[in-house]
Amino acid sequence: MSDWTVLFEGTNFARLLYGLWITIRIAGISLILSMVLGVFMGTAMTSQNRVLRFLMRVYLEFIRIMPQLVLLFIVYFGLARSTGINLTGEISAIIVFTLWGTAEMGDLVRGALASIPSHQYQSAAALGLTRAQQYRYVILPQTIRRLAPLSINLATRMIKTTTLVALIGVVEALKVGQQIIDANRFDFPDAALWVYGLIFILYFLICYPLSVAARKLEKKWV
Repeated sequence: MSDWTVLFEGTNFARLLYGLWITIRIAGISLILSMVLGVFMGTAMTSQNRVLRFLMRVYLEFIRIMPQLVLLFIVYFGLARSTGINLTGEISAIIVFTLWGTAEMGDLVRGALASIPSHQYQSAAALGLTRAQQYRYVILPQTIRRLAPLSINLATRMIKTTTLVALIGVVEALKVGQQIIDANRFDFPDAALWVYGLIFILYFLICYPLSVAARKLEKKWV
């Protein structure tokens, strides 16, 4: 029997698809929260308040320096033990990826706001627009055009990084693949090639269209 048939033994293929759905769910929820919180963080990073800018910079550098895997262990194992809060692996992953995504999105928003030429603000003010109207009709539309491709790239990075959650017991695509390989190691000794190959293809089918969309938007808008 060919080892590739392990993919369709019993419910193996359906389990891999469900594991992929877990991956997409974690990344999707984390990305939505990151985009909302990142807008506030990015705005705060351009604030005239030096203390606020300093705090946001410290947060950004801390998140960037700390590996995501260490943060996962801190939240899932450390936080639960020290506070007595029982967090599932999926909730822990969403918290960590939201913290990471907010930092990255905040820096993207800061860069997008900083890239708007000063004469855009001055021209909007000369037209008699209030500060809120300036952002609504002039600044934000330009900022969104700059952010769209960068946000899509962040989404692909987040989807790929979710493979780390297998190390805290979340049964996503990679974890399901490991379980299938372990359960069939005698009947299908070379199953790893086919299982991991299929997981690669599934991730590719999700991330590649996003990468293409990001490049097209970048050429069109930026």
